[in-house]
Amino acid sequence: MITIMIADDHTILRHGLEQLLTTTEDMTVTASAADGREIVEKVAADPPDIVLMDLSMPVMDGVEATRAILEAHPEVAVVVLTSFSDQRRVLDALDAGAVGYLLKDSDPDTLLSALRSTAAGGAPLDPKAARVLLSARERPASGVELTPREREVLGLVVRGLSNKLIARELDISERTVKAHLGSVFQRIGVTDRTQAALWAAEHLRERGPLTPAPPT
Repeated sequence: MITIMIADDHTILRHGLEQLLTTTEDMTVTASAADGREIVEKVAADPPDIVLMDLSMPVMDGVEATRAILEAHPEVAVVVLTSFSDQRRVLDALDAGAVGYLLKDSDPDTLLSALRSTAAGGAPLDPKAARVLLSARERPASGVELTPREREVLGLVVRGLSNKLIARELDISERTVKAHLGSVFQRIGVTDRTQAALWAAEHLRERGPLTPAPPT
């Protein structure tokens, strides 16, 4: 069972998320909060697997709450749930340690799939916002050549798969996946899979699909 906490100061949205998640077989909401300080306290009392974190909240905003939670509980995965207009704060939250972000207008299936991916070690990134967010960063050089296998691994990172699922998809070991990712990070000048996925969304899409599309 995936345990989730929700932090959002909009009561209707928070209750709607609670209803969606509590009626999903493999998920449960253990607590919710209306401000950043409250969610930090609730995580400290009973750490969940995932925190869905709004960014614009009273008392303590989502960026500071993310930083405080991950300093005390690095095993908790924080996923930002915000609006497209909050680009600067999303980048700050990712820098604070959030594993990914989703937009508040995501459809329920996308949200549930992203949470399952997060629980498996993935990093969900809304593709509609990735390019715009990356443009706010200092971009690494685009003339980087990756091997075909590195492109495959990076493509599966973009799809939000964990190392274990990437290994299964490509029929290689997790150790090999980690080695490929380490090489990719070094080549493109990033330090984690979230930054790598953002880089890929900007620099590699125009060269064609990174990996074959998943079966429909």
